[in-house]
Amino acid sequence: MKGIPVRRRHRWRAFTAMSVLLTLLCGGLAAVAASPAQAAVACKVVYTKNAWSTGFTASLDITNQGDAVDGWKLTYSYSGNQTLVNGWSGKWSQSGRQVTVENETWNKTLASGATVNVGAQFNYSGSNDDPAVFTFNGVRCNQTSTQPTVALTSPAAGATYSVGGTVPLAATAAAGSGATVSKVEFYNQDGLLAPGDTTAPYTLSWSPAAAGNHSLYAKVTDSTGATAESAPVGITVTQGASIVTSPASFSLASGAKATYGVKLSEAPTANVTVTTARTAGVTSLSVTAGATLTFTPQNWSAEQDVEITAAATGSGEATFTSTATGYTAAKVTVRQIDGTGGVYEQRFIDQYNKIKNPANGYFSPEGIPYHSVETFMVEAPDHGHETTSEAYSYLIWLEAMYGKVSKDWGPFNASWALMEKYMIPTHADQPTNASYQASKPATYAAEHPQVTSYPSQIDGSIPVGQDPIAGELKSAYGTDDIYGMHWLQDVDNVYGYGNTPGGGCENGPSADGPSYINTYQRGPQESVFETIPQPTCDAFKYGGPNGYLDLFIKDASYAKQWKFTNAPDADARAVQAAYWANLWAKEQGKAGDVSATVGKAGKMGDYLRYAFFDKYFKKIGNCYPAATCPGATGKDSAHYLLSWYYAWGGSLSTSGGWSWRIGDGASHFGYQNPMAAYALVNDPALAPKGSTAKADWQASLTRQLQLYKWLQSAEGAIAGGVTNSWDGSYSAPPAGLTKFFGMAYDWQPVYHDPPSNQWFGFQVWSMQRVAEYYQVTGDANAKSILDKWVSWVLPQTTADPATGAYRVPSTLRWSGQPDANWSGTSGMPPANTGLHVTVADHTDDVGTTAALARTLTAYAARANHAQAKQTAKNLLDALWKHQDTKGISVSETKADYSRVKDPVYVPPGWTGTMPNGDPINSSSTFMSIRSFLKSDPDYNRVWAYATGASSTPPAFKYHRFWAQADIAMAMADYARLFNE
Repeated sequence: MKGIPVRRRHRWRAFTAMSVLLTLLCGGLAAVAASPAQAAVACKVVYTKNAWSTGFTASLDITNQGDAVDGWKLTYSYSGNQTLVNGWSGKWSQSGRQVTVENETWNKTLASGATVNVGAQFNYSGSNDDPAVFTFNGVRCNQTSTQPTVALTSPAAGATYSVGGTVPLAATAAAGSGATVSKVEFYNQDGLLAPGDTTAPYTLSWSPAAAGNHSLYAKVTDSTGATAESAPVGITVTQGASIVTSPASFSLASGAKATYGVKLSEAPTANVTVTTARTAGVTSLSVTAGATLTFTPQNWSAEQDVEITAAATGSGEATFTSTATGYTAAKVTVRQIDGTGGVYEQRFIDQYNKIKNPANGYFSPEGIPYHSVETFMVEAPDHGHETTSEAYSYLIWLEAMYGKVSKDWGPFNASWALMEKYMIPTHADQPTNASYQASKPATYAAEHPQVTSYPSQIDGSIPVGQDPIAGELKSAYGTDDIYGMHWLQDVDNVYGYGNTPGGGCENGPSADGPSYINTYQRGPQESVFETIPQPTCDAFKYGGPNGYLDLFIKDASYAKQWKFTNAPDADARAVQAAYWANLWAKEQGKAGDVSATVGKAGKMGDYLRYAFFDKYFKKIGNCYPAATCPGATGKDSAHYLLSWYYAWGGSLSTSGGWSWRIGDGASHFGYQNPMAAYALVNDPALAPKGSTAKADWQASLTRQLQLYKWLQSAEGAIAGGVTNSWDGSYSAPPAGLTKFFGMAYDWQPVYHDPPSNQWFGFQVWSMQRVAEYYQVTGDANAKSILDKWVSWVLPQTTADPATGAYRVPSTLRWSGQPDANWSGTSGMPPANTGLHVTVADHTDDVGTTAALARTLTAYAARANHAQAKQTAKNLLDALWKHQDTKGISVSETKADYSRVKDPVYVPPGWTGTMPNGDPINSSSTFMSIRSFLKSDPDYNRVWAYATGASSTPPAFKYHRFWAQADIAMAMADYARLFNE
């Protein structure tokens, strides 16, 4: 399988569920129950009747499936001429066809799960159909069917039109099960644009009356009265007829040429001639083709190209203006980069331009990088327009490389500021850290191998250790808040939680902008197809009576709370990027341009040390069983590796508030980053302020290299990792399993569906960091690891730059274990003879291929390894054969999408709803709690395969942000290290 499905299903498992994300008892004290939240309303109505020729009696069983209520009202409507005669067990009334029954004083209180029976007598003639929709305290009952869905398919995001022109709106829509579409309406930010369209295809030709930015969306109403809205699409409307260019700016290397598109905003009545010329800026940039273009009433909306060529030398910016009689002119800014990297540097610039071109869809309106351009994406993010801390870190790294090439450090600083604004929780998002007790960081709850073992019981009798760095971090930075990225974000608020950065807690589906969310929480067997997404700030507004908390943690009471999970490899990558930004800016005499941002990277590295500690700060090594393994003091709980996560959270209420923090005892080799460790120890610009931080990172650098060596197979590939908490519950590991500093070897640490170390991508991601570290330092221990690894991977790799054919390893199979225990404080473990790897299959996945090329490039540059250099070059040349308008892509067959119909485990008797009304219960599936995916353009072909209607697995050409960025940087690495 291409595309990293084997890793991305469990990208960063938020094992915070066991004690962190949920009703954590803080400092060993029971969480105080929150004041009653706004009542969650859910209901079931069973309607029966006994009819005769002119009348009937109706009996209604009303079951309260939400919070307890003190007073209720039920409404419904008949479709005929049914007329109320009298009623009982409630106050009955009728207005037109609508019937209302309200509680009596003796039955006004309904506990959760309670049922009340009411009845009435009616007269009628003609038809006597049963009512279809019942509403209880304003909420529709019997929500077991799917909700309607709608998607706006036209216009395209970012399109430009003119006032008085025609904007073609179109939408696809589907009703909830058992219903039909009644109408589809189109809106902009000012309201309804026209009466609804009642027949498919649903379209509207809209003539905008005002210039400016418009946010368009569609709304569907079905025959039951249920409604849904599409995701918004932004367009620009200009005053009068205009010339439209795309992109608005781009870069160009000296001696290179590139094109941009030109079209008109509306159809002309006769041919229009558009001329383009340089109107300002450096003279080394010039128009060499497309200076005069002709648009007709037929081809006015089809882009034509203007070609810009850079002279062999020179640098700076120039403005090119396209004009035509009667049309508003358009300007494009071109930056010439006078680099020395030749063709590979220009490839970096070309790929960078495609990523940054707004028309290609890599970024949200806020500038946040999406996980992928395409939306039907199920890996670890379960929607393409979610994003991860990984994507932010790749953006920061990409902009650092752009600063190296262009000498412009504004985009690098802006990328860090964007990440800080949207992915590092503000004080309002983590409001109760001041109540944190370092002596009692969190209360224990066991993890379990199977999803069906959840919720997990809180157990305050299990000893936990002390947090040794909280005090020094507060002393260093003057705050109790954590400076680290949360891992997952619903950028378009598709789920509708509205957990907006800056204090927005469950603002709901109407909230604008990104929303923090979380998914994985239920043990190593939980795949992405079995997850239940939930908000990071749980105010009990969605889910069940206790929000989502009691799906994961079992406790006597539940309190509204916030919780965040950090993916350490992403924060370490951001630190790594900042190291290079500082080095390259210093070489250009511009260190001052990045100094403030680089200092923040040092701060992030300081807090990243929470990944060095056992989950509950227990003693490292032979820590079992949980009840007798002691809590540690000082640094005895530090394994000094980058574990799978660290997490923190607390109560929403600041009155009697509480908070908690945890690390993780499981460490995957794929997360290690010796380059970041080296930078935090050796670069004064990144120096963390914590009093013991430099010593901790020095210890980590040594420990990481030892781990690589201890896990290196006889062939050369690196095996899985280690854990201080077997099965997540500090159980005894299998007898005879070798250990690293007392932590048991785990060939598939953290997740098992699929095994976490079968994806080759972890090999190249992690070894690229080792190779970079070796390239910078020449460390002999790193070279020894790389020598063996490169010797293994080269025979497994093929690339034909002439045809574009290439293959790299994909799925790995493992056997054996490290030969011996290791706990040496210095030196390196011996080579293994009983630990083995085989390559099960190969792939042409573009992201892992680019990462492999980067690894080989860095290694070859320091080791002077001709074959590694040539293989890297061949891979880059072969990749470049697969260009499209958005970047580099190959077709991926997604057989794992058969699992979109998989059941999602919900504990027996638990019921709740997603923000859009999707029910959560024992019948839930991956798709049923994500009904918004039914509006996706790719849904039908995925569902046809999943249900067996088609035997052909769907194929996609994905553009993942991280992969496209890595391709660009692979080109730039080769350019800077070999200058070809």
